[in-house]
Amino acid sequence: MTKRYAVILAAGQGTRMKSKLYKVLHPVLGRPMVQHVIDQIKAVQLDQMVTVVSRGADRVVEHIGSDSAFVIQEEQLGTGHAVIQAEDVLKDKEGTTMVVCGDTPLISTETYQALFEHHEKEGASATILTTKTKEPSGYGRVIRSETNEVERIVEHKDANANERLVEEINTGTYCFDNQALFSALKEISNDNVQGEYYLPDVIEVLRGRQEKVSAFITPDFEETLGINDRLSLAQAEKIMKHRINAKHMRNGVAIIDPDHTYIHPDVVIKPDAVIHPGTILTGATTIESDAEIGPHSEVNNCYVGSDSVIKQSVTANSKIGERVKIGPYAHIRPESAIENDAKVGNFVEIKKATIGTGSKVSHLSYMGDAQIGNNVNVGCGTITVNYDGKHKYLTTIEDDSFIGCNSNLIAPVTIGADSYVAAGSTITKDVPAASLSVARARQTNKEGYATKLKNRQND
Repeated sequence: MTKRYAVILAAGQGTRMKSKLYKVLHPVLGRPMVQHVIDQIKAVQLDQMVTVVSRGADRVVEHIGSDSAFVIQEEQLGTGHAVIQAEDVLKDKEGTTMVVCGDTPLISTETYQALFEHHEKEGASATILTTKTKEPSGYGRVIRSETNEVERIVEHKDANANERLVEEINTGTYCFDNQALFSALKEISNDNVQGEYYLPDVIEVLRGRQEKVSAFITPDFEETLGINDRLSLAQAEKIMKHRINAKHMRNGVAIIDPDHTYIHPDVVIKPDAVIHPGTILTGATTIESDAEIGPHSEVNNCYVGSDSVIKQSVTANSKIGERVKIGPYAHIRPESAIENDAKVGNFVEIKKATIGTGSKVSHLSYMGDAQIGNNVNVGCGTITVNYDGKHKYLTTIEDDSFIGCNSNLIAPVTIGADSYVAAGSTITKDVPAASLSVARARQTNKEGYATKLKNRQND
């Protein structure tokens, strides 16, 4: 089998992004655009990948890591100049080298695979991934001969009036015979409007040598979109969003309003789950069958069990069991576990806590650094007082206990099984099992005193 290599062009500064963030690290649905490129192209089983970066792009190198070798383009002198930087790594290789721009996150593995296969089948020295559009302004035009063979690519700024009418455009993605590529790069010049070394000029060099140049036309123009500014970034995000949502719906997920549902690439959703409008699912989240998420919920890096419901709430880095009801307006913070059949109601915050099977924290409560057993009822307004300004402490509420409304549980403290805490109590000591704990001031009524106060105010 022919050896396969890839060169990822990621050295562009992206000045039109007007951002301090390196261009190819701008996220598309939560994942840096260059990561989309790498994830898709890796799937075609490459023998080696080389990423071209500019000096100072340490964050790009750190993010990509061991997936690629790296070379530095000291000066931004064009795409041809960028590929030349990979020569020391690839010059002795035999096989096919694909050149891909790091700002084209929408090209699919299927398209990369088809391009490789077309190139190898044709036995070409170069194959251009092209597409057609009614609005080709700004793109390099693919100029063909009278016999429909690719003659050259002309950049928009260098094209004459007739060439600008051509609708077939260069996407910036190519396959080359590796040896032919680096040999031809030595013959290109920067005699053009930009004063740069264009990679497409390699095509004309190869044609001049009577070597075969082919083109593979993808029918999906949107797939080839390159990101140059915030507008095209938003456009790519919209396309990616619809692509991902469509995949889930084809797999049996009910997405009520795909236009207003955001699902990141790593999310797993099982059939018959229901996703309502305004929902954002991110990270390594898994939603099991028959779960119902939203409307207007955020779920990040969570496991959500079957038949659970999360309404108008935020959950992160936590495990949600089966038949759980969360919300509206609940906040499940990291390292929490909501066990089967539990309920976390409106305006409840859970942080680094376990809510046991069948337990209820129905409204207006904070459970932080807590271990709550099974079948516990936590009354409205209850707080685990877990922080003394320096350290966090654990509150334990054992099975079948009942915590009255507006109670303060001063950690570290344990409420024993089958116990009751009276409403309005501030608990500072452990409560034994099967006990009633009352920790509040004795009520005193002064009859007629309110009348005296009113009379004083009127004097």
